[in-house]
Amino acid sequence: MTAPRRDGGSPLTPPRRDGGSPLTPPGRESRFSYLSHLECGRCQQRYDADVRQGLCACGSPLLARYDLRAVSAQVDRAALASRAPSLWRYHELLPVRQPAMVVTLGEGMTPLVPLPRLAAEWGIADLLMKDEGLLPTGTFKARGAAVGVARARELGIGRIAMPTNGNAGAAWAAYAARAGIEALIVMPVSAPEITRAECAIAGARLYLVDGLIGDAGAIVAGAVATQGYADASTLKEPYRIEGKKTMGLELYEQLGWRVPDVIVYPAGGGVGIIGIYKALLECQEMGWLGGKLPRLVAVQASGCAPIVRAWEEGADRAQPWQNAATVAFGITVPMPLGDFLILDAVRGTGGCAIAVSDEHILAAQARVAAVEGAFICPEGAACFAAIERLRKDGWIGGDDEVVAFNTGAGIKYPQTVRVRPPVLPAGSDLPGARAKTARGPSGPPRTRAQPAS
Repeated sequence: MTAPRRDGGSPLTPPRRDGGSPLTPPGRESRFSYLSHLECGRCQQRYDADVRQGLCACGSPLLARYDLRAVSAQVDRAALASRAPSLWRYHELLPVRQPAMVVTLGEGMTPLVPLPRLAAEWGIADLLMKDEGLLPTGTFKARGAAVGVARARELGIGRIAMPTNGNAGAAWAAYAARAGIEALIVMPVSAPEITRAECAIAGARLYLVDGLIGDAGAIVAGAVATQGYADASTLKEPYRIEGKKTMGLELYEQLGWRVPDVIVYPAGGGVGIIGIYKALLECQEMGWLGGKLPRLVAVQASGCAPIVRAWEEGADRAQPWQNAATVAFGITVPMPLGDFLILDAVRGTGGCAIAVSDEHILAAQARVAAVEGAFICPEGAACFAAIERLRKDGWIGGDDEVVAFNTGAGIKYPQTVRVRPPVLPAGSDLPGARAKTARGPSGPPRTRAQPAS
């Protein structure tokens, strides 16, 4: 269930099946997508969006651009509530041109959950969590997979290949199966075991590599060069980011078309934080959003923090991180291709980049569950560890409204919690039960889950 709308918006209804928008004023042309072209994020060279593209000739990622003036003229943002609660409600700002090409498993409109007890504990005016763990396949990766696979299908691509730390591969395998596209997935042998099962049951061609995601990427590059696969690696195709940017659009809408003071996001490959920043800039250009942008915080683990190091050094590019290792496996990316785009997002909003230890990540995961009842993933927990520290340091103020993104369901990471409950013989009494009945709420403490060391 989404957070209540502040404007008391009406229940959501599906979009028209012919692809037309119920928001289009009479007599005006309606297009499903206002995709215009692709543009290099570094050198601004333009590319044809209706031809299969990878990286720019300069080696940088390509970004989808839209006719935003036409979108602002055609779409009334307040009327978006009349559309289905899916990321495809923003289809004019997504790259899929034909409604028939949409690939969906029901992704989008994740809840925005207030966390009042943690806010009070840390002295923050408002603390909210955008919970992406409720998406198909259990992580925010479903957004990028839905849009990326749909656009690949529209461009006539029948085989995709990608390296992954686990969750992205699971999502792309599922959506590729939905679209009838073959998927080759290569992941480190230490990736969460459940993501292997997700890829396998979806029929993906799955391989493990004894190394990190860069080693998986090298294998994928060989398959792309010799076996006819399209490279779906992070930022090596332009459309994954478009699915991820819907997190920013949803948050903006759920807050009643305003933005918080601070957005905290875990950054590995960085597509999520890049996408959120892109969404906010597009809303500004359309005249939907004025004034200051929220301060964006990129969170990394101290065992793999190339972006944090570059931010602290004032560098424009990151350098590869050696011997990368962290319990937050999804952000174990020693050298992100979109490093300069992540740094742009942080610096362009007056934000920061911060690294937190595995110890603090696991402690935050346990604290969020114990205080607010949410079993979040370690990458999401890294955001809460960062918020606690930034509040103590005064970077986050007591009057700030802060939104943290939990990027996945904690149940996908069972290894992060060690549980050793006592075993009782059949027919036995609960220890302390009689004493508790006689003396009130005393007796031994409840068994608690302990963070894995």
